[in-house]
Amino acid sequence: MPRTRILTAVLALAAGLLAGAPPALAAEPVEREVSIAADTYTWKNARIDGGGFVPGIVFNRKERNLAYARTDIGGAYRWQQSTKTWTPLLDHVGWDDWGHTGVVSLASDPVDPDKVYAAVGTYTNDWDPGNGAVLRSANRGATWQKTDLPFKLGGNMPGRGMGERLAVDPHRNSVLYLGAPSGKGLWRSTDSGATWSQVANFPNVGNYAQDPSDTSGYASDNQGIVWVTFDESTGTAGSATKTVYVGVADKENAVYRSTDAGATWQRLAGQPTGYLAHKGVLDTANGHLYIAYSDKGGPYDGGKGRLWRYTTATGTWTDISPVAEADTYYGFSGLTVDRQKPGTLMATAYSSWWPDTQIFRSTDSGATWTKAWDYTSYPNRENRYTMDVSSSPWLTWGANPSPPEQTPKLGWMTEALEIDPFDSDRMMYGTGATIYGTENLTAWDSGGTFAIRPMVQGLEETAVLDLASPPSGAPLLSALGDIGGFRHTDLTKVPPMMYTSPNFTSTTSLDYAESDPNTVVRVGNLDSGPHIAFSTDNGANWFAGTDPSGVSGGGTVAAAADGSRFVWSPQGAGVHHTTGFGSSWRASTGIPEGAIVESDRVDPKTFYGFKSGKFYVSTDGGATFTASPAAGLPSGDSVRFKALPGGKGDIWLAGGASDGAYGLWHSTDGGATFTKLSNVEQADTIGFGKAAAGASYQTLYTSAEIGGVRGIFRSTDKGATWTRINDDAHQWGWTGAAITGDPRVYGRVYVATNGRGVIYGDTSDTGGGGGGTDPTPTPTGGCAVTYRITNQWAGGFQADVQLSNTGSTAWNGWSLSWTFPGGQTVSQMWNAEHGQSGPSVTAKNVGWNGSVAPGSSVGFGFTGNWSGTNIKPAAFKLGDRACTVN
Repeated sequence: MPRTRILTAVLALAAGLLAGAPPALAAEPVEREVSIAADTYTWKNARIDGGGFVPGIVFNRKERNLAYARTDIGGAYRWQQSTKTWTPLLDHVGWDDWGHTGVVSLASDPVDPDKVYAAVGTYTNDWDPGNGAVLRSANRGATWQKTDLPFKLGGNMPGRGMGERLAVDPHRNSVLYLGAPSGKGLWRSTDSGATWSQVANFPNVGNYAQDPSDTSGYASDNQGIVWVTFDESTGTAGSATKTVYVGVADKENAVYRSTDAGATWQRLAGQPTGYLAHKGVLDTANGHLYIAYSDKGGPYDGGKGRLWRYTTATGTWTDISPVAEADTYYGFSGLTVDRQKPGTLMATAYSSWWPDTQIFRSTDSGATWTKAWDYTSYPNRENRYTMDVSSSPWLTWGANPSPPEQTPKLGWMTEALEIDPFDSDRMMYGTGATIYGTENLTAWDSGGTFAIRPMVQGLEETAVLDLASPPSGAPLLSALGDIGGFRHTDLTKVPPMMYTSPNFTSTTSLDYAESDPNTVVRVGNLDSGPHIAFSTDNGANWFAGTDPSGVSGGGTVAAAADGSRFVWSPQGAGVHHTTGFGSSWRASTGIPEGAIVESDRVDPKTFYGFKSGKFYVSTDGGATFTASPAAGLPSGDSVRFKALPGGKGDIWLAGGASDGAYGLWHSTDGGATFTKLSNVEQADTIGFGKAAAGASYQTLYTSAEIGGVRGIFRSTDKGATWTRINDDAHQWGWTGAAITGDPRVYGRVYVATNGRGVIYGDTSDTGGGGGGTDPTPTPTGGCAVTYRITNQWAGGFQADVQLSNTGSTAWNGWSLSWTFPGGQTVSQMWNAEHGQSGPSVTAKNVGWNGSVAPGSSVGFGFTGNWSGTNIKPAAFKLGDRACTVN
C-alpha cells in the first residue's frame, strides 16, 4: 500500500513554534545553576537503513565513485565507496533552521569535484516559518556555507521528485541555475553560489498546482521551475555553456531553451503538451534530449505518461514511449542515460503502485524497450532481476501477497534512477522506503538476471514520533512515521521486521508496563482496521485490540504500571480506559478529547493527562479524571510529560511556545503543583536514564534551550545543573518529539529526529556507571524449548524460539544449539548472538537476557533461508544437555 511521508511531527512542530498563547504565571522558580560545558559523546543511528523517500541521486561526472543522495526531510548524504555506505552531510542544521533538513535539489560540480551544492527548505507554505537557502561546500559536504534566499523551497512539497532544479555550468562552474517554486522563477549565481539573482527575462514561472483549492497552501502551491540541463557540447572550458534547457511546471509550455548562455529564452517549438516534464536528460554523444512526462507532479500521483526524444540538431520530436498511451496508468520519471554506452537509457513508471513499479530499458535511443518484469500469463510474472533484502529484511513488510504482487516490491515513488557514469553495470534508484542498486546491470541486455539489493546503509530517514527504553527486554522500542516502528535488540543491526499484526502506517505513541516490561501497547494510523495493538513478549509479537467508536487515528496511549489496564486518547474519540487488552473500552470522564495521556510508573491505578494548559489526574484506573489546580503551565498543546520510574507522583513536564509559558516543570505531588525550573529557558522533551554513580536520582535528558544555547542536555542532579551533550556538528534539525535515556546504561540517550531516524549517544564518562558485561553461559538443570515458524515465504522464513529453565537453579548466561534437518541457514537473529557451521547453529544470550530464573523463559527469533523443505529441528541442547522439545 502507499507509504506517504509523515506530516504529523512537522505539524506538531508548527503548532509549538507558532501558536499564540497569552502569558501565564508559573509557580515560583527555584534557583539552579547552569552549566553548558559539553561532555564528549559519540553519536550513531540505531540502524534501520532507509525508511523514507529518496527523490534524488546525483553522480559526479568527473570523478569515479563520487555520488550524493537527497531526502525530502532527512538531509543529504555522500556515498563512501570503501564501505559502500552513505555519510550524512547536514547533521549540523540546528533547531531554528530545521526546515533546511529538507533538500529539494543537489548539484555536484562537474569541474571541481570537491564542490557540492544543496538547495534546502522543507515547505513553501507557513508550516516552515523560514525561507530556503543554497548551501555550498568546497570539501564534499564536510562543512558548508549558506546563502539565504528571499523565498521558500519545498523539499517535502508535491513535485519534489522532479529535477534536478539546481545545476552547475559544466564549462564555467562559477555559474549555477536554480529553479524556484511559488512563481519565483529561474535564479542564477555567477560566483559559485555565494549570491543569487532572478533571471528577469525567463518567460515562464510555471502554473501547475496539485490541488489549487487546498487552503493549507501545501497542494495549491505552483510547482514552478523543475529542472535545468546544460548541453556541454555547446561550450568550452572557462566560458559559459551556450545552450541550456529548462523544465517548467506548465502542461502547455514545459520546456524552454537558451542558446546564448541565458541571455534570451524561447519555448521549444513543436513540444508535446498535456503533460509535465519531470526530467530532462541530455545525451550529447547522440544529440538527444530525453524527457520523461507525467500528467501529475508526483511523487504519489500520476495516471498517464509519455517519453519523448528531442533531436537537438534538427528540432525533431519523437514519441519513444515503451507502451501505448492508453496502456499507461502511471507517469514516467527516473530518467537516466548510460554515459559509457551512448544510446542506452532507462526510465521508471514512478507512480505504478500496483502491482509494482516498472523500470524500462532501451539500448537503441528509445526505438525499442524491454521491461524489468512482464507477465507470462496473468497473474504470473517473470522478472529480469533477483532481489536480496537480507540486509534490510523489513522491506518485505512481512507480507505474503497474491500474484501479480510480490514481496519485496521492486519499488514505488521511483523518481530517482541513475546509471553510474563510469560503470555501466552499476545503477542506483530511490524508492519511498530505500535506495536499491545493482552492480551487474548489463546482464539485462544479455538475457540474464541482474541482482538488486539495498544500497542504503548509513542513510537513515525516518520521522520518529515516540521512543521507549524498558528496564528489561529490548533496549529500544520506537514509534515511527510511514513504517510503524521497530524493536531493537541490537542498535548496530537492522531489525528483521517492523511491528506487524497490525502494520500501522505510522505509530503515534507506545508504552510499556513499568513493572512488567513484557507488556507493551502501541497506537497508530491505519486506513482500515484497528488503531491499537498489544504485546506480551516485550514487542516481539503483537495482536490487535478493538477500537472505541469513532476512532480515526492513533493519538496517545498509556499502560498501567503493572500492565493491568490502559488509557487511550485516540484521534476522533474522547479518552477511554480498559482493563485487560482492550476488548471493551469505556469513556473516561473529566478530561477533554485530544488530551495527552501518561501513566504513573508505580501506582497502577494512577494516570495523568494534559490539554490546553490544564493537568488532569485519575486515581481509579482512568475512569474519572480531575483537573489539577496547578497554574502557569503552557497554554498550548505542544507539551510532553513523563512520570519518573520508581517515584510515585514524580512528574516532569516540558513544552510551550516562545510567546507564552515555555520551559521545564517538575511536580512531586502527583501533579497537584508544579515548579518551573528557572535555569531552563525552553524545553520540548523530557526523559530518564540510569543514575550516575553515587547519584540518588535518575539522569534527566531534554531537548532544550539552556543558558541561551539550543541542544541536547543531561542532568545528573535533578535539574540543578545541566550539561550540553551534543555539539554544533550534531544537531539534526528538530528534536522535539521524544527523548529517553537507557535505564541500563549510564549516559546513553535516544533522540527522536524528524527525518534522521533514531539517534543514540554514548558518553565517554566512565565514572557514571556502565552497561555491564555479558554473563558467562554456564547454566545447570533442566530446559525446555518451543520452536515456532511464524512466517514463511518463497526461500525465506521467520521463527521464534522460547527457552525455559525447568530446573531449580538460576542461569547466569546460556548457549542453545541445534541442527537444521533441511539445510536451512540463519540470516539474522535478534535477542541472541548466533553462529552457524554447516547445519549446526548456536544461539547465545546477549548481555541483558542472560539471567533466567527457575520456572522462567527467555525468547529470541531469527529470519532464515530454506530450499526444498523447512522442517523444524528435532533436538536442542543447552551446553551438553538435551532439552525437552515442546
